[in-house]
Amino acid sequence: MAERVLEVAGLRAGYGPAEVLFGVELTLARGEVAALMGRNGAGKTTTLKAIMGLLPPRAGSVRFAGRDIAGLASFRIARMGLGYVPEDRRIFTDLTVMENLEVGRRGGAGGSAWTPERLFAIFPNLAEMRSRRAGAMSGGEQQMLTIARTLMGNPLAVLLDEPSEGLAPVIVEQMAEAVLSMKAEGISVLVSEQNLDFAATVADRALILEKGTVRWEGSIAALEADEDVRRAYLTV
Repeated sequence: MAERVLEVAGLRAGYGPAEVLFGVELTLARGEVAALMGRNGAGKTTTLKAIMGLLPPRAGSVRFAGRDIAGLASFRIARMGLGYVPEDRRIFTDLTVMENLEVGRRGGAGGSAWTPERLFAIFPNLAEMRSRRAGAMSGGEQQMLTIARTLMGNPLAVLLDEPSEGLAPVIVEQMAEAVLSMKAEGISVLVSEQNLDFAATVADRALILEKGTVRWEGSIAALEADEDVRRAYLTV
């Protein structure tokens, strides 16, 4: 069995009095890409935030690289080698592309160190605008920059929230290439995603959330072959 980088058991979390997660269970192996799927409101983003420490878990355990991280501050979790790419990007708009990448630079637990030039090979758009202020970039370009900045921290694993949503097909292709490049480097990726085509391109396995609980888990091939599961949990 492959080494487990991330183990989540009985995870409960929510906002104020509203509970959103009701005992989420999931694992992520070293070098694996797993797609966390489900309709809007199923709890995908909340799951990533609770793992990352942005939302305090109410119950359950979260283990990363063999250590219990439940309840730790998010910056401490990041320093341990868990990267996070939020849907709303959070780049430094007043800094250039290169300056944003330098902000993210950190020695880490991943494989060979990521450099701007390696990242520009994946994201040629960024190479052409390395001196451009990030606030002057399109949404898709900002998403590329957020992923690139996260990789400059040399993470062991990455949580990636809705990377393909609302982006042009050519940008989505580059997002997929970035995820596959992470996998090739042995980086584990848990990607929250609604787009089955994108998930099928990058992921080994899918987990489907419904009302804050994992309702189905299996290979991407099994999900593609099971119309009943897709209709029950993924179609709008």
